[in-house]
Amino acid sequence: MMAKLTTFEAGYCTHLACMAQKGAGWNICKFPARTWLIEVGSKRWLWDTGYADYFYQSTQTGIFKFYRKLTPVYLQQQESMKMQFLALGIDLASIDAIILSHFHGDHIAGLRDFPKSKFICSGEGWQKMRLLRGFSALRHGFVPNLIPPDFEQRLTFVESFAQSALPQQLWPFTDGYELPQSHQQVFIVPLPGHASGHIGAFVQTDQGWTLLASDAAWTPANYQQLKSPSRLAHLVMENPRAYYQTLRNLQLLSRQSQVNICLSHEGYI
Repeated sequence: MMAKLTTFEAGYCTHLACMAQKGAGWNICKFPARTWLIEVGSKRWLWDTGYADYFYQSTQTGIFKFYRKLTPVYLQQQESMKMQFLALGIDLASIDAIILSHFHGDHIAGLRDFPKSKFICSGEGWQKMRLLRGFSALRHGFVPNLIPPDFEQRLTFVESFAQSALPQQLWPFTDGYELPQSHQQVFIVPLPGHASGHIGAFVQTDQGWTLLASDAAWTPANYQQLKSPSRLAHLVMENPRAYYQTLRNLQLLSRQSQVNICLSHEGYI
């Protein structure tokens, strides 16, 4: 048996279509906050958390109110990952670790709902985020109060995992970090540009390889046709040059293989 992937949506935000894809128009679009449950044997990992009530609580006052104004958030209580798992009979303590693609609020808002789970992220990303406060944190889409007090005690960096050559069919991606106890069915790869330490994961399922590409693109046209986001989006990117190189790599991957590329916020544009 290969890995099993289950897709969830934990709330959504709205934004102008043209911010995600230049020329897409001025209509307000819905951008879901997707998460994925990865299962290999008895092991379970959650890829990002989507939104949770903690996001509302942490952006009510101060400078972080602007986060909610720029990207209005919509979340029903039953849509948080905690409530969805409970409704499905999934014990929260059975989630071995939460893998964080990066530290934007819509990817980490539910961390406090998993007090028994470990955390996995890029060491580079965490070192750049951990001390940010105020405007500097807002500029990077980071809400410090979303981080649990014992976060670092439960944290492992992907850079500590064994590196492995990837199958030829995943070219131009050639190397990845093997997720421990995934039996070479999950490899984490850097997808630089969008945010500090931004990562994705190749997951081998019965249907073939899937790339959880996180926020490496916001629409398939971003990489399939290299239709770039608005230049205003560069203001929230860590490294625009690296971002466009990542888009080109995704384009090459999509053209020469049958890999299923999944985006965290593929909007209804």
